[in-house]
Amino acid sequence: MTRDLTIKLHNTKTRKKEVFTPISEDDVRMYVCGPTVYDRAHIGNARPVIVFDVLYRLLREVYGPDHVTYVRNFTDVDDKINARAAESGRDIGQITDETIDWYLEDMGAIGALRPSIKGRDHDRAMPRATAYVAPMVAMIEDLIEKGHAYAAEGHVLFRVRSYAEYGALSGRSVDDMIAGARVEVAPYKEDPMDFVLWKPSDADTPGWDSPWGRGRPGWHIECSAMAHELLGAQFDIHGGGNDLTFPHHENEIAQSKCAGHDFANVWMHNEMLQVEGKKMSKSLGNFFTVRDLLDQGVPGEVIRFVFLSTHYRKPMDWTEKKRLEAEKTLRKWRQLTDKVAIDLSQECATEALADDLNTSEVIMRMHSLARQGEAVALKATASLIGLLTDELGGWTDTKYVKSGGLYVGANAEVADRIDELLDKRQKAKEGKDFQTADRIRDILNEAGIIISDGKEGADWEFGSSVDLAKLDGLA
Repeated sequence: MTRDLTIKLHNTKTRKKEVFTPISEDDVRMYVCGPTVYDRAHIGNARPVIVFDVLYRLLREVYGPDHVTYVRNFTDVDDKINARAAESGRDIGQITDETIDWYLEDMGAIGALRPSIKGRDHDRAMPRATAYVAPMVAMIEDLIEKGHAYAAEGHVLFRVRSYAEYGALSGRSVDDMIAGARVEVAPYKEDPMDFVLWKPSDADTPGWDSPWGRGRPGWHIECSAMAHELLGAQFDIHGGGNDLTFPHHENEIAQSKCAGHDFANVWMHNEMLQVEGKKMSKSLGNFFTVRDLLDQGVPGEVIRFVFLSTHYRKPMDWTEKKRLEAEKTLRKWRQLTDKVAIDLSQECATEALADDLNTSEVIMRMHSLARQGEAVALKATASLIGLLTDELGGWTDTKYVKSGGLYVGANAEVADRIDELLDKRQKAKEGKDFQTADRIRDILNEAGIIISDGKEGADWEFGSSVDLAKLDGLA
């Protein structure tokens, strides 16, 4: 542990970077909004998982695993889930159970640790909304009693104008929100901005008994109730993507504060993700899931590296070029650190990570360590952000290269043979033996191996037609 390390985090609430001071150093608590479980997680969903996994690792490093609680929920009651069940004819519980298993498997494949209560009790740290309906009902009853909510036609709605500071997190006034946002107009609402805490359920929709009839909770009340039950009335950090700032997090604050809870001290939000410079969209054909990438042979560690190369508060662009560069870099680093044990006393970038999770700076320092051949420090620094770990290893046994738009593998023996020839070519060029260098290049090309020379040496990939037997012509 390094409790003397100063952590600075950008607080959305105050719009500035602040020194992080936990309520208790023996009980540091963080809540992050999790997925609605009706389908596979797309790569945009993975960004907050990786961002807050890195913060979780940093908090564990500074305060110790037994003193950090990280809660991330599953929304398993939602109209999208109901629609998926209706269209598929499957039971809602089957869909949510399956999707949760998929999510945990895919997030594990990109190196995300499972949330935990002080390093233990992972299941309780990943609450399902359906297990906390009773606390939601109790919170709603309290809000009605205090005049912040009202029942109407089987619904319960929160009176937005009853909370004077509504809009402070997102920096908007209520009147501006009404003018600029699509709000649900309903006859049972006192004000267009009022939002649903409880809504009625029909016979085909999941529902629970309540003082307002059979129904189900609204989305916003779920996180307020679960955070209160698991972390208390006041906790340290609340995180999520910046698309949640309004209305979800704004509504969480309003209902929790009006219920008498101090709620979160620090609010953190990551920026969104694009693909090849464009917003990810099924209509543009650039929408894909984490599982899609994994099934194509893209290692989870490569996905993680690409994400961490951009600071979490900057928009991130997933590109094929970045993926290929990440894979090339990680191969070299894994080769350099192959026989090295992790020695955290050697790491040299904790202060960079503590500066508002500056993972891009950490990776720059890792490049410098690799150039200097500092294998021990490189591996220790990488472990801070969940790279070069044993859990994410093994993928370098197969060299994946692009051929005709598909990913094909060369076994380790073939990959090593090609790399050996390229090293021999490089040494020939350095010794001005250009005849040998050209001969190696020509035979590699004849074998269908495309060479790309760069500042850090040569890289290669398979062409559309490969004949590895031609390599036998090189001694």
